[in-house]
Amino acid sequence: MNIIIAGGGTGGHVFPAIAIAKELKKTFPDAGITFVGTTRGIESKIAPKEGFDIRFIRSEGLVGKNLFKTIKSALKLPLSFSDSRRILKELQPELVLGVGGYSSGPVLLCASLMGIPTMIHEQNTIPGLANKILGRFVDTIAVTYHESLNYFPRDKTYLTGNPIRSEILTGDRERGYKTFSLDKKLFTIFVFGGSLGASRINSAVSEALAYLEPYKDRIQFLHQTGDKDFDTVREAYRVREFRGTVIPFAHEMADAYAVADLIISRAGATTLAELTACGKAAILIPYPFAAGNHQEINARKLWDIGAAQMILDRDLNGKTLADLVKYMLEDPDAIGQMERISKSLGNPEAAARILELMTGLLKKKLQNEDCRMQVMENEFK
Repeated sequence: MNIIIAGGGTGGHVFPAIAIAKELKKTFPDAGITFVGTTRGIESKIAPKEGFDIRFIRSEGLVGKNLFKTIKSALKLPLSFSDSRRILKELQPELVLGVGGYSSGPVLLCASLMGIPTMIHEQNTIPGLANKILGRFVDTIAVTYHESLNYFPRDKTYLTGNPIRSEILTGDRERGYKTFSLDKKLFTIFVFGGSLGASRINSAVSEALAYLEPYKDRIQFLHQTGDKDFDTVREAYRVREFRGTVIPFAHEMADAYAVADLIISRAGATTLAELTACGKAAILIPYPFAAGNHQEINARKLWDIGAAQMILDRDLNGKTLADLVKYMLEDPDAIGQMERISKSLGNPEAAARILELMTGLLKKKLQNEDCRMQVMENEFK
């Protein structure tokens, strides 16, 4: 059995795809799983690292670019479809799953036109343009949020949640203190901006240290900066003499979540799925240039029901961030309430639900093939 998972570009698309692929392998150990993405997306590094094959197509996004870049991307569409068709003919997959990103559209559309069972997973509250279009063609649609059901045909759309890597739930607080050289007596704030870091968050936290001086003996930071800002942020902590650990990238993400009493982060769909699965209190700072402003929409949903606090990027500075951190430090009951609400939203079974839908599609395909064989046999009698 061959399965193709198409899409990527960002961790928000790739990590749910990896979670689904691992669930597939757990249930069908002999299944051949191939990712299809672009050479510039992080899937080009992550899929092989996780032990999965990957093929590439020539594809670029069309939305959120200037006119010249949009035209340049549009001119690549014939190449995208040509690459997709070639890969599909070569691998002959039983099913193609799209997880969003530049490469998802051409592969899914080609697969649908070739009669291959197709499915998409939408991570965000409001779907992007590609998934809205693909929703008309694919066989099954899985969505993360209830609000997304209104954007797709109801008869083939299912609420599953957003898959997370199973290892995210295996974090250990005591191990985290040792791994990141942290003091278990202090309140721990975990800061990260995605796999590449977020300069705006890095700068705001560095500035906030001046306002958080009175709390220096109560708090410590675990700060994932990305490579670019690592030295600058580390120096800011050194000058202000705050305790904690500054790292370019947190490889032991499960332990980082486990050790955190408060998280400061962007609001990508995968980040929110992991935060809620772990039941963590968070200050969310949505990335303002995300397609369709989906990060603010996702964050506002959690903010509205009390599962997180939110600061819009345009309002972010050292003082606004420090004031919110102080407020939460002075009201531990508020943090506890936020953790309980966050945990109630978590959906660690999302990957298993998506696998059920994929299995249903595969069974339907086998049944259709059996019916065709019976018809052919009857014709030859």
